[in-house]
Amino acid sequence: MSPETSGPKKLKIVTTVGMVTDIVRQVVGDRADVVGLLGEGTDPHLFTPGRNDVDQILKADVVIYSGLKLEGNMERALEAASKKRLVFAATGRLEDSFLRSPKEFEGHPDPHVWMDPKAWIKCVSHVAENLGEIDPDNAATYHSNAAAYRQQISELDEYIRKITSSIPKSKRYLVTAHDAFGYFSRAYGLEVKSAQGISTQAEAAVADINDLVDFLVKNEIPGLFVESSVSPKNMQAVLEGCRSRGKTVTIVAELYSDAMGAPGTYEGTYLGMIDHNATRIVQALGGEAPERGWQGKLAAKGAD
Repeated sequence: MSPETSGPKKLKIVTTVGMVTDIVRQVVGDRADVVGLLGEGTDPHLFTPGRNDVDQILKADVVIYSGLKLEGNMERALEAASKKRLVFAATGRLEDSFLRSPKEFEGHPDPHVWMDPKAWIKCVSHVAENLGEIDPDNAATYHSNAAAYRQQISELDEYIRKITSSIPKSKRYLVTAHDAFGYFSRAYGLEVKSAQGISTQAEAAVADINDLVDFLVKNEIPGLFVESSVSPKNMQAVLEGCRSRGKTVTIVAELYSDAMGAPGTYEGTYLGMIDHNATRIVQALGGEAPERGWQGKLAAKGAD
């Protein structure tokens, strides 16, 4: 028997957003094959699976998605896949009491839970437990890897708490393209305002743009943030509105909201994504944070 055909067959695991893909790769290591469907800069709110994506899902042993309606256009494919393979949401065991439920989201919870590292730690455990059950031969490895990854996320959370505490009280306002930073803001004591709601499927209303302009002018906020996976056109409209009111507001940084950075980079990992966001937010809001972030791995500002 050739080396290629010897030994136990590896699980094929298909994932959706990069943050979930990163959990799975950290947990399984080399014990399973992982295929992530949504790449850099892809908006999961708008993503519709094509023929190749559906084919990957149907050939998988396990499909893991984020959940909480984040991948709304993929629900039909996920439901079809669940009839013959394990399909589950990484967020499946988060308590209802933890979830944000903004009024404008019609009763659905905010799906952007990875913005609070403590919640993402729970998702890591949920993934490891489910994979250990379907692949008991590798369960010990999955749980060991998950424990090491949870420790890293916990240390990142401690770093973020330290640097966000340095932001002056008068500057603790986070203005973003869409409402993806609610969990981050709640965890670290900031107030968040956005041009769009939780989903990017609906256009921001003129009234929403005007309300955000009013907020920026009234509170004398000098900067706002764009997002790598969201069109900047709404934020450009906000900037123009501020200029018409005699207020100079600039774009201070690009953040990662629904997608991570480029594959192969530190920002292309969950740890790097959150490190980048926290570090750049703190620096822009007048706090103190190392230029290259938590472990000195962030790209220099000009290379972000």
